[in-house]
Amino acid sequence: MVKIFLVLLLFFSLSFADEMQEIEDEDLLIKKIESLIEPEVFAKDKAYIDIIFSPKEDYYTDDGRVDSVKVIETLKAHGVLNLFFKKPREINISFKTEGTPLFFVKIMSDTLRNIGYYRYVTEKSNLINSEFTWNISLTSEYAADPLILSKELNKSGCKIVDVIRESATDWVYIIDMKNSRLNTKVIEEGQEIKLKRSLYSYWLDVSKIKQLRITSSFRNNWYPYIAYYDKSLNLLRVVKRDVKRRSITLNMKENTHYLKISDIYTLKNIKDALVLTPIGSRAEQTKETNTVEEN
Repeated sequence: MVKIFLVLLLFFSLSFADEMQEIEDEDLLIKKIESLIEPEVFAKDKAYIDIIFSPKEDYYTDDGRVDSVKVIETLKAHGVLNLFFKKPREINISFKTEGTPLFFVKIMSDTLRNIGYYRYVTEKSNLINSEFTWNISLTSEYAADPLILSKELNKSGCKIVDVIRESATDWVYIIDMKNSRLNTKVIEEGQEIKLKRSLYSYWLDVSKIKQLRITSSFRNNWYPYIAYYDKSLNLLRVVKRDVKRRSITLNMKENTHYLKISDIYTLKNIKDALVLTPIGSRAEQTKETNTVEEN
């Protein structure tokens, strides 16, 4: 009799624990939803929210976290979350990550530019232990769309881990950049590439090649500015020439991963395309220093 009682007690205890865990998980999702929309909207649409977020387990990641981006996607799709304002307002966005600050700011700057945010101000940046925070502000008629931002960050191997809405105009993004890379052209042997006229410096992934010859047309007045970077975007070396060049051949060190090509004065000097000719594969390369051949 005692054994039967103990078995039943254990069974009910486990069932109760499972129910409590389900309630706790549901509470996490509901709390996240509640934090992303206005209180009056949440109160008015609570029954509707319960319907559109069913089954609730679909909104958790494999490691048990609430999938904030998926939650926002559902809220937007069903008209519960509105990111637009009646008139332009100042928006404050904080980006948090664990990684190389310079690399992260480069990725975020490119991402913001690609989704249409050109005019923003860096309010502050902090590196505490391994956590880096970058705060920016801008004026816009709408808050940054987490879905668009997420898709653009995916191109650089970054993932939004969490989205925190502190107010309609204040947002925090937690970003995983363990697999980060610059979203730029990977140069490979046998591919001739033309860099068209641009307002911005050209960034290239040169991790697979041994040499790169850059040819400039006679219509250009190119005064080369070339910067070498490693995989974490630490600056390795800069080549600057205060003389017009028609061609230049660059030899890459083994740890040169990215290359930035610009002009020491203005990119308006490049009227025609620059032609890139990769030479040799990095796999064939022996250790050597960066050297430059010019004409």
